[in-house]
Formats: sequence, structure tokens, C-alpha cells
Amino acid sequence: MKTELNYINFSYHTHSGKEYNIPLSYQLFGKDLFTAPVILINHALTGNSNVAGEKGWWKQLAGENQIIDTNNFTVLCFNIPGNGYDGFLIEEYEDFTPSDIAAIFLKGLEALHIKNVYAIIGGSLGGGIAWEMLALKPDLAEIFIPIACDYRTHDWLHAQCLVQKFLLNDKDEPVQKARIHAMLCYRTPQSLNNRFQNQYNQEKQCLKSEDWLFYHGKTLNDRFSLKAYRLMNHLLMNINVDETDLEKIEARMHMISVDTDLFFPASEIRMCFDNLKAKNKNVSYHEIQSIHGHDAFLMEYQQLNNIIKNIL
Repeated sequence: MKTELNYINFSYHTHSGKEYNIPLSYQLFGKDLFTAPVILINHALTGNSNVAGEKGWWKQLAGENQIIDTNNFTVLCFNIPGNGYDGFLIEEYEDFTPSDIAAIFLKGLEALHIKNVYAIIGGSLGGGIAWEMLALKPDLAEIFIPIACDYRTHDWLHAQCLVQKFLLNDKDEPVQKARIHAMLCYRTPQSLNNRFQNQYNQEKQCLKSEDWLFYHGKTLNDRFSLKAYRLMNHLLMNINVDETDLEKIEARMHMISVDTDLFFPASEIRMCFDNLKAKNKNVSYHEIQSIHGHDAFLMEYQQLNNIIKNIL
């Protein structure tokens, strides 16, 4: 499955008062628009709009005969402006907030004449932006599935993003260094210890775990821009939906956490669930069991499939 990159161009004023010409790019998978229910998928920090198909980053969930079946749905994914996938980068990244990105996505839907979608699904940063979208337009979706994310950036995650910001401002291999630090937050001690068990790479004269970290640093540096990384980290650092706006969301909410997540701890997501449930909102809670931490939402596909198939 291969779809072309499409563009919607418009002027946008950020909440900081700056005006930008936004070339909002997106991809469509599956059924033609207006012939089937629309599922909007928001990508995560280093992701992009290529969500399904042979090289799709979520092809285990979205595609022909998958749980998000492109035989039955129209799947839409926008690129966060500035992620670089479409060649567009943003220099002054602090001009934007997650609420700005949410508003831009809503303008994109409006330009496509999509008033409502069947479901919004987002993992990590993508889920945070989805929370912001529903805060701005509470009746946007019938179903909302936020995965490994919360409606705000709590102190621990903010602190880790601050370390990322310091590393990304370094002059010596900033992307590699930031990615190495991030991998230690995406995974858990048990995940790394179980996998590598202090094994030594004789050829490279280092621990295999160290080689693995350097590999991830280099791989991201080869495909991802420093400007894009700075923007995405800034957005992750500043998810901030007002709690009172959560009560206005009309979608059936299915919150999915990972029991070992260090970025968006399951305890915080459960707290959000409990608060909404107490206010008689239509909300359910699901938890992925994994030693792998935050990245489990990109690894534990069988568990995720089992959860989502009972929702859609």
C-alpha cells in the first residue's frame, strides 16, 4: 500500500502571536474520503504520516485486514508541521505549542470538509495532541484512544525533556546524544538488562548495550533533523489541557497505558481515568503488561491489537 503526500496550505497565527504559512501535509490510506468512517491517527515524536503499508510505522495495526482495517476505514494521518518528513522545518520552534498543532490539524480537517471522525488514535506525543484537539472541539470524534500518553506533561516527563533540550543545544553530536538519553527513558532497566546481560562485543570493544545505544543515536541522526527534534521535544514538554476541558469531551474514551512506562506512568493515566469516571464520563481503562516501558506501544502489538479490536 502506497499513498502520495498531499498538502493543504494556509496562514496560521500561533498563540504566541506569530504568523506562519503552513504547508500541512498528510496521507490517506484505505477507502476514499466520504465512503467510509474516518480514523485519524496522530504520529509520535519521530514518526510521520506514513502510518500504514509496506513501510508504515504502524503497519502491524493499520492496513488491509489489520485491526484498523483499510478495507473498512479511511485512515488519515497529518504530519506535525516541522517534523521534516515533507521537507518543512521550523526554526523558531518555541513559537508553537501542542494546542497550536491541534488547531492546525483541525484547520486541516476543515479544509478537507471533515466535520467529525469516527475515531482519533494517538500514541505518546500524538495522543497528547489528540487530547488538545478534543479540548478545542469536544464533539470531533465518536471514539478517542490515547495510548501511552496523558492530557498534560507531568513533572517527571518535563524534567526528561529538559535534559533532552540541553543535549539538543550541544554543539557536538546533539541528535545522537539526545536519542541515547531518550532510549533510556523509552525502555526500562529490566528491558535492557534482560536483553543484553552485560554481554561484550569483542569486535567493537564495548558492551552490546552500548553498541545498541550508539546504533539508535546514529540511525536517528541519519533520518531526522536537529530542528525537527528540537520542535518535537518542545511539544512533548508542553502538553497542557485544562482539566475542566476534559469533562466536555463527548467521545467514548479508551485510555491505554503501559504498566512500566517511565514517560507517562500508568498511575497518572489511571488517575485521569478515575477522575473522569467519577464525573460520569464514558471512559474505559486498559493496561499493556510489558517489561519494555514506554516503547511497548510500538512493540506489544498482540496486546494492543486485542484491546483495539474490542473498541473499534
